Amino acid sequence: MSRTLVQPVGQKRLTNVAVVRLKKHGKRFEIACYKNKVLSWRSRVEKDIDEVLQTHTVYCNVSKGILAKSKELVEAFGTADEEKICLEILEKGELQVAGKEREVQLSSQFRDIAGIVMDKTLNPETERPFTISMIERFMREVHFAVDPNRSSKKQALELIRELQSHFPITRALMRLKLSVSTKHREKLLEGLADFQAKMESRDEADEAFIVVCRVEPGHFRACDALIRECCGKLDVVSMAVHKDDDEEDEADEPAANQAERIQALTSGLKDSQLSEGTGSNNSRPPPAATSDPGKRCLTCDAVIGDPKEFREHYKSDWHKHNLKRKLKQLSPLSAEECSLDSSVVDYVNDKDDYSR
Repeated sequence: MSRTLVQPVGQKRLTNVAVVRLKKHGKRFEIACYKNKVLSWRSRVEKDIDEVLQTHTVYCNVSKGILAKSKELVEAFGTADEEKICLEILEKGELQVAGKEREVQLSSQFRDIAGIVMDKTLNPETERPFTISMIERFMREVHFAVDPNRSSKKQALELIRELQSHFPITRALMRLKLSVSTKHREKLLEGLADFQAKMESRDEADEAFIVVCRVEPGHFRACDALIRECCGKLDVVSMAVHKDDDEEDEADEPAANQAERIQALTSGLKDSQLSEGTGSNNSRPPPAATSDPGKRCLTCDAVIGDPKEFREHYKSDWHKHNLKRKLKQLSPLSAEECSLDSSVVDYVNDKDDYSR
């Protein structure tokens, strides 16, 4: 039995291919590229065209190996130079990706949109941003779908308006520093009053009136136009203002309340000094310090201790359980009631699993 020797026929098999397709003058043109290299070329990371293209050939169908005719190339691109045509298809063409690659791309963009929403929004009760996991859960509950052909920022801004109609979420304010001459002071204050801006500080120095305030992002363009009319200067101090974890409650306390508190502490200090001076026994123990009530968690309706304990409380099962009840519009539970409720839920779940 004779054995035949199979000789190669010079066929070039394209494996591990990413196809870039461009439709022009009613005809389709394709080029064969390496995977994960097309995006690097478009983002100007990869600059060697040989590392992107598997072959400098223009096809009508890459999978079937049908080459494009020179006459069709001249009619569509005005030239028969395949190198220039490959560059044009690479820049303007549509990248054909597989299902898993598309899933990874959509998942990455989904998380990018969630990060933008987290940076630009906050919880109106705590004035702190939501976690990334909560934002992603909100997005799934409103059935948000990622559009890969649109920018993440535009989709995030539209998503914020959608979330505001379903959940207690608001846009974070911008902190601006405005500087105008003193003759435009009244005009600036009237404009800021129309924008419902929250004043933080005012200062006058060298015939210049400087204001630091917080405004809604939707009023930024109008505020910029106002500053241009006043021939002033606008500086963006912060794109989104969030309440820091270590920020004390006194920072948000009104000035009148702060003055009353300082006066009460001063009078208490004077009374203690007088009592020490009139007393005969100098070994009397000093008066007890006023107890700090601590911070209040609005979700659990409870007073927590110092900022460190307050941060630990946000990670506790008690706070998470009351957060779930709040989304269902239920009243908060105490720590003992929360542990009892959790044990009952676990018992019911175990019973259901056992009965299956």
